Amino acid sequence: MPQNIAGRAPKRLFDLTLTMLLAVPATLACVVAAFLIWLDDRANPFFVQLRLGRDGRPFRLVKLRTMRIGTGDRPSHETGRHHITRVGAFLRRTKLDELPQLWNVLHGDMSFVGPRPGLPSQTALAESRRRHGVDQLTPGITGVSQVRGLDMSTPEQLAETDAAYLTDWSVLRDIRLLIRTAVGGGRGDAVRD
Repeated sequence: MPQNIAGRAPKRLFDLTLTMLLAVPATLACVVAAFLIWLDDRANPFFVQLRLGRDGRPFRLVKLRTMRIGTGDRPSHETGRHHITRVGAFLRRTKLDELPQLWNVLHGDMSFVGPRPGLPSQTALAESRRRHGVDQLTPGITGVSQVRGLDMSTPEQLAETDAAYLTDWSVLRDIRLLIRTAVGGGRGDAVRD
């Protein structure tokens, strides 16, 4: 299991090393994106949302804002495309909206790879993850389910898919999942048309 004491140290070292390597270019990209978001919608370019971390502990996830003010605190698959801003559509398609989560990785609330953190209101997902042991994992910016195009609208399938990550974790597998994400794996957006 990757999140046992022996597996956490190399995974954390990998996360911290990659965070340090990406810090400067990610910060520059966030500054440009934040300015464009502000120009497009005249609102705070950063979005902070309460999510569930390892063992169900809540933490504050940081993203670049892609939806209009007043959209509400709900999962993407329960949101309509008309809520997405023009700049937000580009940021979501390219996954650049996820860059501020490097802060969450640095802080230890997230990893680069793991199950996407759910909202506290997604009780069916939290229960499915508990049953499959997925709640023991540190949530990730990307993961097995995201690369396969699954979203949080199918909690049991999502938990089963993420449970596979429990048994065959390695740094090499994390690198493969990151590469698959970077070249377009999981580009589907759960927002409804």
